[in-house]
Amino acid sequence: MAFGAILTSTADGHAAGNGCGGASWYALSSRTASGERMNASLLTAAHRHLKFGTKVQVTNKRNGKSVVVRINDRGPFIRGRVIDLSKGAASHIGMIRSGTASVCYRVIS
Repeated sequence: MAFGAILTSTADGHAAGNGCGGASWYALSSRTASGERMNASLLTAAHRHLKFGTKVQVTNKRNGKSVVVRINDRGPFIRGRVIDLSKGAASHIGMIRSGTASVCYRVIS
């Protein structure tokens, strides 16, 4: 290992832009952390660290349904959750009624 090298763990995939965990959905009318007005019908999401504009495929582990979302907000702020989806995105993967779901996500661009 070279002097000054930084070690990162990719055991959970987060360093590579992938991960699994809980998801919830939200439908506010306020501004997102990126400065856009929240539009619950758009396919967008909140993530703690991914760059705004990143496209992410999110798959509901229970039913296998997937949706591609654009990161435009920060969150979630609840332990165990890895992503918050707009209501529109949550509808695509069948998690409106339950409010939460176990998902996996991967960066696609």
